[in-house]
Amino acid sequence: MEEEQNGAHHGRFDDPDSTIAENIEFLPNSEGKKPRFTDFEGKTSFGMSVFNLGNAIMGSGILGLAYAMANTGILLFLFLLTAVAGLSCYSIHLLLKSSGIVGIRSYEQLGFRAFGITGKMAAGIPDFFQTFSFFHIYMDIFPQLGYLGYTSGFSLSCMVFFLSAVIYKKFQILCPFEEFSSNSTLAQAHVANVTVNHGYHNGHTAYTIPILAFAFVCHPEVLPIYTELRNPTQRKMQHISNISILIMYTMYFLAALFGYLTFYTNVEAELLHTYSRIDPYDTLILCVRLAVLTAVTLTVPIVLFPVRRAIQEMMFPNKTFNWIRHVAIAVILLTFINILVIFAPNILGIFGIIGATSAPCLIFIFPAVFYIRIVPKDKEPMRSTPKIFAACFAGLGMLFMIMSLSFIIIDWTTGSSSALGGH
Repeated sequence: MEEEQNGAHHGRFDDPDSTIAENIEFLPNSEGKKPRFTDFEGKTSFGMSVFNLGNAIMGSGILGLAYAMANTGILLFLFLLTAVAGLSCYSIHLLLKSSGIVGIRSYEQLGFRAFGITGKMAAGIPDFFQTFSFFHIYMDIFPQLGYLGYTSGFSLSCMVFFLSAVIYKKFQILCPFEEFSSNSTLAQAHVANVTVNHGYHNGHTAYTIPILAFAFVCHPEVLPIYTELRNPTQRKMQHISNISILIMYTMYFLAALFGYLTFYTNVEAELLHTYSRIDPYDTLILCVRLAVLTAVTLTVPIVLFPVRRAIQEMMFPNKTFNWIRHVAIAVILLTFINILVIFAPNILGIFGIIGATSAPCLIFIFPAVFYIRIVPKDKEPMRSTPKIFAACFAGLGMLFMIMSLSFIIIDWTTGSSSALGGH
């Protein structure tokens, strides 16, 4: 037991699907310099880690941000975006501090250390459902995240291209829809009315916070990226997280702003669909669709890394690594996810449900309760300021989940969402 508490497990790190490998922990350094691993030395650079975490954050959620801004107004959207980004940074702080105490390198293992098998399953299930946002099958054959830095960089460059196209289209498309193009005076009046209406909202406002939370989920990937970081320290990984979130925050706001200023209240839940209403054969938009598809596809390995491990932990806890099972889990996962996406009536439903259930668990609730449970009481009593903040953080997540689900259900039952059809 003492050996287990000190993280003195022995096994191969490159055998990610074995129980032994899953229990590899880093040894807390009494001098506080950096964690040490029993038989593995991280080789991923600071920059590549930023790319990997940024790639984990960036996904299809960016397509719904203009719609969220259209239903809140610019100022409220900016406030909510800033709040969710800041809370995500704090959540990662809780994860890193918890992992530094017990030496755990995976999200579901933190759950296991905190609450046993129940905690492990609770942490794994929301992470599995979070992958519903991905739209294309990609063979996840990488056993370690360090190999993915270059693909992550290319994925982010695809999203930069998407952002550039959205900004360019704002100045190219002056009157996007026929009802305004036929009357320039009406168009100017419409623009002036919406521009000053920073507080615009309707029944679809209920989807705003779920969309924002959905867009910032990256927490299950933080610890694997931390594990493979060269010369890892908690401060260094927090710095990586802050930079990645800041970059995504900037891209998210610009994409939402220029998408909204192009179409105003006519923007759809999936931004690219709105451009197709004007010209379904627009070459630039077709190229942007390809770029977004490529970016989301290249994000899949980063996201599936912890999901596959969670499934392996729950279904094959005593099995050693096997390539056939490794690839089969990825294929089955992606096939199931694609089937669900195909039959989903609209992407807004995915943003809303996943953003109101899995996202608050992964961002707010689990990191906070893991922290409260794992940090020893002799170091931080239950009434200490950090644990009180963590408890309030978990309570905020529960409140957010209950309110978001309630508003979404009301929106569905009243029919104001037009069966999730958007605008």
